[in-house]
Amino acid sequence: MTQQKQQGFTLIELMIVVAIVGILAAVALPAYQNYTVKARFTEVITAAESVKFTMAECMQSNNNVIASCDTFEELNIAAPAGTTNLASVAITETTGIITATANANAGGFTYTLTPPTVAAGTNPSTYIFAKGGTCTTAKITNLC
Repeated sequence: MTQQKQQGFTLIELMIVVAIVGILAAVALPAYQNYTVKARFTEVITAAESVKFTMAECMQSNNNVIASCDTFEELNIAAPAGTTNLASVAITETTGIITATANANAGGFTYTLTPPTVAAGTNPSTYIFAKGGTCTTAKITNLC
């Protein structure tokens, strides 16, 4: 009768595998959390951009006068409703700066869009709003 050899992993081999999995998890978890915040913050950017498009159309219709397009009433739209990611969207009167604020689970950052100063009587084909807010200084790269 032949003796059968036992097969399996040694304790050292198992410990090496556990160590490798631990290292991978330590590297992957922060990156995953950054991607999650980026994905949630996208909702904040989208809400501000929708107001921006309406404001640009209003400015073209009103001879580039920002004061004619600096409230939700003048734009004839409602402010985007708050969600689990979006706290609020506001427009600063007289300057027309659009400020979108994220809730804590989307990073709690702000995103601002500043309308361009265009001379009255000129009709540019596009308006380039300046982007800003606390999302530009966030430790998460390319947040806004």
